[in-house]
Amino acid sequence: MEKNTRSIRIDCPKLLITRNESDLQWLIGSPFFPPLTIISTFRCIHSNSSGPDFPKESEEIRTLLLKGFDVIGALIVGKSDPEKTAARAVEAARKLKKLLTGTTKLENEETIGAVADPDTGDIRFFLSETESSTNFELVNPVSYGDNPEKFVWESGCLLLCQLPIKLPVCYPANKPSDAESIFSRAIEAVIAKFKDPNVVYLVKASNRASLDVVQPVILRGSELGFDAAVANIELLDEAAQNSEKKLLRCAHFCLKSKSTSQLLSAENADIIQISVLLNRSEKSPKCSAPAVEYFPAMDETRLLIVDFKLEVLCYAVQGIPLMHAISKLIIPGLIDQLISMKKMNLPYLLTQHPELHPYHFCPPGIAHPVTVIYELNYGETEMKQVDARRSLHLRLGLPFDRPLLRIANSLDLSIKSRSSNLSTRKGSSLLKDVHIGIPGSGVSGGSVSLVQGSYEYYHYLQDGFDDSGWGCAYRSLQTIISWFRLQHYSSVDVPSHREIQQSLVDIGDKDPAFIGSREWIGAIELSFVLDKLLGVSCKVINVRSGSEVPEKCRELALHFETQGTPIMIGGGVLAYTLLGVDYNEATGECAFLILDPHYAGSDDVKKIVNGGWCGWKKSVNSKGKSFFLQDKFYNLLLPQRPNMV
Repeated sequence: MEKNTRSIRIDCPKLLITRNESDLQWLIGSPFFPPLTIISTFRCIHSNSSGPDFPKESEEIRTLLLKGFDVIGALIVGKSDPEKTAARAVEAARKLKKLLTGTTKLENEETIGAVADPDTGDIRFFLSETESSTNFELVNPVSYGDNPEKFVWESGCLLLCQLPIKLPVCYPANKPSDAESIFSRAIEAVIAKFKDPNVVYLVKASNRASLDVVQPVILRGSELGFDAAVANIELLDEAAQNSEKKLLRCAHFCLKSKSTSQLLSAENADIIQISVLLNRSEKSPKCSAPAVEYFPAMDETRLLIVDFKLEVLCYAVQGIPLMHAISKLIIPGLIDQLISMKKMNLPYLLTQHPELHPYHFCPPGIAHPVTVIYELNYGETEMKQVDARRSLHLRLGLPFDRPLLRIANSLDLSIKSRSSNLSTRKGSSLLKDVHIGIPGSGVSGGSVSLVQGSYEYYHYLQDGFDDSGWGCAYRSLQTIISWFRLQHYSSVDVPSHREIQQSLVDIGDKDPAFIGSREWIGAIELSFVLDKLLGVSCKVINVRSGSEVPEKCRELALHFETQGTPIMIGGGVLAYTLLGVDYNEATGECAFLILDPHYAGSDDVKKIVNGGWCGWKKSVNSKGKSFFLQDKFYNLLLPQRPNMV
């Protein structure tokens, strides 16, 4: 890649600076981006008194970081001499890069050393061009990108290779200690096969959504280029048409045009599927029957079968030729993942093998996916898995009060068509997040606090069930439970009216005759059901009159900022779902974002919004009419977000 003018570009949320002076973060970039572009940061979480534990750090980051991204530097929080601190950061980054690449000399030695002041958060960036250089260049200016996802995915795509392997391991029964070395040699033999001239790589588009049929392409191991460094690969533009299959661009398998309404993100990225096959008979001079060779064991021998389910995801730009995408991204990814799984299997080789499976995530605040290998013999709530996720949250700078790296959060790579922004995943077809894009509240100088995450809209007469006149609180509860499902706090299905009633009977709050009735329920009953079905606790705010509801705006805003869950408001015989508030603390003016469960029409967003069934409501509108009734008391149910990962 050509060197750019000396400036730092940061295309991730502003670097998270702690007041811990021992804090170190690895700076992540890509050989496909302009030099000195930081796309994300990983926190160093393994260290001792002498500095980072490089072997542990490299093992975890090798699994976590997709091929196509690199460590390009390090940031240290400290108040000592900036240039000396930058030198330590550069040295640490280079040590890690060497372990990650398995080399003693780096192909691209240009490395960033950043120094952050723990008091002010100010960051200074220094550049070291070569390992032998003692000079550090202070780099200015520093610019922040305003749309990291667009930067990464406008010309980017994903390469996916899924490869199940059943590896037989024979070892002498009287010498089980030999099993580990035999297993290691078997792994080395598999690794050698990835570069075998007779290996065939089948390349096809896995999410083609246009009418154009793009035929799969076959590349043989002998056609791949293993010599060029990724940074030195010549990217081809659209004008570079080449009849050679190996020089086809990845863009050949990507959509030529995308919907302008489609979000640029990992979830919507083009995916190129790559399969690995072995062709042993390509150069056979004549047809012949398969040959079987028999190698009798000299002593009693035992057989182990070790199962691997490799699933490698890589990032590439569309201009990279296929031959390099496979040789420099897919094959190294397969090798690294196989070695990682080998190390995880070794301690249990002669006992119960761990059931290992890679999953890919794109957590909030990170514009690119990461890969995690989970041990499926453990349930997600067992402490070993919880501790593993907590460690990942720490490394990625994620909050510790919400599940972002559970299996249910992983990218669904099986989706075939991504041409629409409508969800094609299995599950509910109900409307989601109907408040997005609605007009403003009209509060002058207000501060808006909204529900965090997605929810489904439940309302009267849905699914052919007639609950008109009595079911509004049930529908509000269903919307709240859908929020917990969609944020992956629970896998419990959204309950029906009868199931809600059954729950209240089960805990002794209602008599059996309540089941199947049309009796109303209120905030207290909703809190009982949330506790029973989800284990979710709730806070209840009692208001003596509708005129006093605006007095609670500051408290409601704090709820949306810290908890982010939908709120149920019950007063008289009416119930609403509250999705946010717009509050001017100086003037006291406020508005409430109401999702009304009393709507009884079709699931048409335009009709719902235009009809005022989802929109901002002021306590007293321009005509002097009060939204909250003055002669009724109100209970506000504030579900609390579980503190979990």
